[in-house]
Amino acid sequence: MATGKSGRTRGTAQERERARLYDARRRFHESLGRRRRRDNVIAGVAGGALILAILGGQIAYYTLGPGAPVPEPAPTSTPTPTTSPAPTVSPSPTVSPTPTPTP
Repeated sequence: MATGKSGRTRGTAQERERARLYDARRRFHESLGRRRRRDNVIAGVAGGALILAILGGQIAYYTLGPGAPVPEPAPTSTPTPTTSPAPTVSPSPTVSPTPTPTP
């Protein structure tokens, strides 16, 4: 059986359709890869910014906020005289007889 013009156009039309679908799938998968890459970059930048914000907050809290150490007054150059308390006299120990053992 001889194939006429319609047979050749049908074969090439099917080939064109397959090529079009293949190209569409290829472009779709490439766009998915680009989107994943873009999402990963955005997540990395956002995560890095979050870590920097947390570190900045910690530094601000411990240097400027309620976590800051209370400054102590510097010692003066002239020492102030201190009075020592009077020594207390403790009673001297008394000698006690040795205890007797109990039966």
